[in-house]
Amino acid sequence: MSKYIHQLPNWPTFTWNQESLTPLLMRLRLQQGKLLGKMEALGFELKAEANLETLTQDVITSSEIEGEVLDEQQVRSSIARRLGMEIVGLVHSDRHVDGVVEMMLDATQNYKTELTKDRLFGWHAALFPTGYSGMTKIEVGGWRKNAADDPMQVVSGAMGKWKVHYEAPSAEIVEKQMELFLTWFNKPGLDRLLKAAIAHVWFVTVHPFEDGNGRMARAIADMQLAKADETPYRFYSMSSQIRKERNDYYFILEQTQKGSLDITIWIQWFLGCLERAYESTAKALVSILNKAEFWKKNATIILNMRQHNIINKLLDGFDGKLTTAKYAKITKCSRDTALRDVTDLMGKNILRKEEGQGKNTTYILC
Repeated sequence: MSKYIHQLPNWPTFTWNQESLTPLLMRLRLQQGKLLGKMEALGFELKAEANLETLTQDVITSSEIEGEVLDEQQVRSSIARRLGMEIVGLVHSDRHVDGVVEMMLDATQNYKTELTKDRLFGWHAALFPTGYSGMTKIEVGGWRKNAADDPMQVVSGAMGKWKVHYEAPSAEIVEKQMELFLTWFNKPGLDRLLKAAIAHVWFVTVHPFEDGNGRMARAIADMQLAKADETPYRFYSMSSQIRKERNDYYFILEQTQKGSLDITIWIQWFLGCLERAYESTAKALVSILNKAEFWKKNATIILNMRQHNIINKLLDGFDGKLTTAKYAKITKCSRDTALRDVTDLMGKNILRKEEGQGKNTTYILC
């Protein structure tokens, strides 16, 4: 009896209930059209800012899903440089951050270009520039080559007490499996939103690389979503929504890989997640517009990196009240330095004291 879908006789001939998906696809197309219309009305500068913000969150949250935390300022700076944008507070980005950014930008900005084996190898090499995943040396820029007696498994738990969630196809057949996938992916005809959902689960099921398969699967899905939008500008982050629903994401993936080739339930979940990503974009747009207007208004004011980071946190919706003690903790500086920074921001009419507070003085944006 087959344990995983890739062991089934008709693999990879996926099926789904089109009738149950049609209402959801119709809603998504309507929301997609409205969203793209709003974006076009923003004007070049705000559209570029929205694109930068979305791509930044996409890169950060896709890595967070795998338990890896990237520095937001490095990611934002790396994307801005590659898009030729001049923004306030550019910082140096390390080569690992640059690699993740390069993969995502190639997927979304060059969505019209055919997806090939060499392109995937380039993405993988960019993800692991040192040839290591953590402390482990891995096969980089090539299909995995694990031995038959050491299968590729997705596990959790302590060493010796691992729970196996999934076992991928043998490394010997990965090349052939990926040839089938790439031929299907590059062939036109299927609804692109539907294709994004199928591409994601197909790729992670084959698990063609030693590491990075989840991030690459999400980049591939984003590439197909960019095809659906017919624009390189990204205004919603699928990875950010998946990050919010990470437990459900892993659960439905595991159930799908242990089920049948009818993947209707997976597609429903993926498209539902996309719908929720569309809905959350409306809220994110308010923040993007506020931030863009703020930095445009204060473009000539000189700020240090600590001040820049704090202002962005306030614009994003600071959790709680800003005090000099919190300022010092967040920016990793002394309280004296925090007080000088805050006083400077007040003198520049960026911060002001909040009225009616207790013994601790709190500050808000002017």
